[in-house]
Amino acid sequence: MAQDPHLPASGQSTEAESQTPWHARDAQAVREHWQVGEQGLSADEARDRLARHGANRLVPPERASALVRFARHFHNILIYILLAAALGTALLGHWVDTGVILAVVLINTLIGFVQEGKAEQALDAIRKMLSPMAVVVREGKRREIPAEEIVPGDLVYLQAGDKVPADLRLLEAKNLRIEEAVLTGESVPVEKDREPVAEEAALGDRASMAWSGTLVTFGRGVGVVVGTGEQTQIGRISSMLSEVESLQTPLVRQVEQFGRWLAVVIIAISAATFAFGYWVRDYPLDEMFLAAASLAVSTIPEGLPAIMTIALAIGVQKMARRNAIIRKLPAVETLGSVSAICSDKTGTLTRNEMTVQSLAFADRLVEVDGVGYAPHGGFSQGERDLDPEEDRVLMETLRAGLLCNDAQVYCRNDEWVMEGDPTEGALITAAQKAGLDPERERVTYNRVDVIPFESDHKYMATLNHDHRNHEVIYLKGAPERVLELCHRQMTVEGAQPLDRDHWQSLMDQVADRGQRLLAIAARDGKPQQHSLNYDEVEAGDFTLLALVGIMDPPRDEAIRAVAECQDAGIRVKMITGDHLITARAVGRMLGIAGAGEGREAVAGHQLDEMDDAELQRTVREVDVFARTTPEHKLRLVEALQADGRIVAMTGDGVNDAPALKRADVGVAMGGKGTEAAKEASEMVLADDNFVSIAHAVEEGRTVYDNIRKSILHMLPTNVGQSLTIMMAILMGLALPLTPVQVLWVNMVTSVTLAMSLAFQPSEPGVMGRPPRSPDAPLLSGFLLWRIPFVAVLLWIGTFGHFVYMEEVVGASDELARAVAINTLVAGQAFYLLNLRLIYQPVLKGWEVFRSKAMWAALGVLVVLQLSFTYLPFMNTLFGLEPISLADWGRILVFGLAVFLIVELEKWVLRRTPWVDTGNGTSGAAPRHVPSH
Repeated sequence: MAQDPHLPASGQSTEAESQTPWHARDAQAVREHWQVGEQGLSADEARDRLARHGANRLVPPERASALVRFARHFHNILIYILLAAALGTALLGHWVDTGVILAVVLINTLIGFVQEGKAEQALDAIRKMLSPMAVVVREGKRREIPAEEIVPGDLVYLQAGDKVPADLRLLEAKNLRIEEAVLTGESVPVEKDREPVAEEAALGDRASMAWSGTLVTFGRGVGVVVGTGEQTQIGRISSMLSEVESLQTPLVRQVEQFGRWLAVVIIAISAATFAFGYWVRDYPLDEMFLAAASLAVSTIPEGLPAIMTIALAIGVQKMARRNAIIRKLPAVETLGSVSAICSDKTGTLTRNEMTVQSLAFADRLVEVDGVGYAPHGGFSQGERDLDPEEDRVLMETLRAGLLCNDAQVYCRNDEWVMEGDPTEGALITAAQKAGLDPERERVTYNRVDVIPFESDHKYMATLNHDHRNHEVIYLKGAPERVLELCHRQMTVEGAQPLDRDHWQSLMDQVADRGQRLLAIAARDGKPQQHSLNYDEVEAGDFTLLALVGIMDPPRDEAIRAVAECQDAGIRVKMITGDHLITARAVGRMLGIAGAGEGREAVAGHQLDEMDDAELQRTVREVDVFARTTPEHKLRLVEALQADGRIVAMTGDGVNDAPALKRADVGVAMGGKGTEAAKEASEMVLADDNFVSIAHAVEEGRTVYDNIRKSILHMLPTNVGQSLTIMMAILMGLALPLTPVQVLWVNMVTSVTLAMSLAFQPSEPGVMGRPPRSPDAPLLSGFLLWRIPFVAVLLWIGTFGHFVYMEEVVGASDELARAVAINTLVAGQAFYLLNLRLIYQPVLKGWEVFRSKAMWAALGVLVVLQLSFTYLPFMNTLFGLEPISLADWGRILVFGLAVFLIVELEKWVLRRTPWVDTGNGTSGAAPRHVPSH
């Protein structure tokens, strides 16, 4: 822990002591350092220290004004291109188109501005975690004061239900247990003690400390304040969070790269065409200016930002239906390129519900099925199922665990709820699985007296009477402590002398499986005994019934989701604050790669010894990390990113917030997660379930596919138009498409055809291919082939039909243009059918009919295009003449030819292994493609 830089002078502290962290110092030495006695601080001293150290709150950082943040969102090459398109249409006098383009610019800017404002709320959420009030000793009297007024050296009283107001070095701890999951990831409350611990102890093992923002669940304690405000652990996390920079998403980077490339191409082609037409073909200056503007407008994909936004918004809606709430729109697509998922263990991969997994008896090991607090499951020994009612020792052990217990487990609204200690709740559920009814057992075996669990003696004991006036004392607690009080062990043949070495071996065996150990014992009480005291329990003579192995097991669906992610080429890393043995065991059960071979797991203190290069090598080999701090989590995310991976990070505590913000996609838990974690993340899981991440990755890949499909449709159209105009100028012919006709084609095809691609369902095998490279450009090798290939087809049909009508048929410019435009649109419409699947056949399995949006768009397009061709006012507005049935015949034959040629192209590419399809695979279809 960072030492407070404003330590008060103390003549009693040596230089060595001043460098010793608080958790390793003797309680009395900490008192002397802060010069505080039993009377606490005086009012004057508290006032001086408040002035010296500042208020106990987290100071918000300076932020840019709303106007500056809004203006920043215009600094984007794609926005510049759209503004240039708006300027071009304005110069051409097409004010409606100018307004539409400017509206697209404004909407995209507003979306980015709103999302950025939400991200800034993460720090505010952390500040709200601090306790509002605290009980301190000032001038010998207990006083409740605002937590902001606490100063280093104050004596603070803690009791169950309190939120710890500052970092405290404990001076007294009576059965004190503190829930630290938000800070350390520890799955159960931590027992606290006043004794110092080793300097190198991990944050979760510093039992002599109470951390600001954590919750007291049991007992009471007194501590001296050693850190306030920014000097607390939570303050350090807040500082880290403000320093962490969020990364651009792959899509944003790719769009910027694509936009720069497109801007250069548009300017170069338009300038070259203008120069050629004006100086070589002697076109009039104003006519060539309009032609060059028309060429530029035809090349700019005005609808692309809108289609991207709609595709992302559709992805948001689909993910919400699968319990994944997206907070920042670009995160939808980023999920599709995730190649590593760093997941917290407790509550995400596991249920955060303690469960009895095994019962180790003197002569056998019994396994317990089922997870959570729902009493569903059974008992087995090896391959044989057990009937608990026929196993006297098993039933007696489960009854003892049920009766020596203060927790409650009950069903409420079809959901099983536990109140009390999670370990005791697990014992009740195990008893219910054997058919024991808690209420009936408590009546039958009435509790007469109890010795509550205390950290000093590490056990709980109860005295129970049955209706036959038989007294029995049940004992449960830490195995090593209970073993001291036992002289016999129970077997199916009866009680036998205790074999301590055998039980020690069993303890090691069960603990190696990542299970927390609890021992249960019993002995007869005295006749007519009505009280129980420590001396009677310490007299021993108990019979050891069993060791109980308890853990928070993985969710069954999480095991399947991890396997699905691994099939999709995604590396799953488990990063937890829990103990190394527990983490390793859960990793094995989940099937996380590397958890059961070679270097199984790495602890946080080992990460401290690694430089960045060694850490980067380690994250390639190791997938399980235990006893981690916020700094460790952040370093691991950065190491994976430095290794070229797109990282999703899950978490629920404030300790996860810096890593969540740094990750490409931060994923917070919606149910049990803190507000700080949610505000630092891009996505929130409504069900706190890892399997929802796998679903979100699938939707993210689908969104990216649909964006690529939109580009694959829009750019060939634009390039085909540009080629048509350029060839007409090069050949000295009339323009086949006027600027206003170009805008019509762009508008109707963007609004109908390209827009429908944003609604496409997932392609077969979407989760059977590896993630795409984050460095892969938006236009991959495959797209760079497909776009000009289709563009040439559209140009041949459009320009060829125009020349045929002018030169062979002798038609007017108006009729020839009407035929050319409908030929271009027909080619686009038939090509749309090819794009139901990017490179797989669309007729196989009738995939072409699986998209309702595609056929609806085609229907709308037919109505628009017939109106465009035959309505008199449209003919006048766009300078056209109606076309004949024979013209339509040639147009439809051309459209069908485009469809068949593209399907043939797919067939050839699928059999060309060296062709890059841009999906992380070659020409062959992706792995695990399901048959239809």
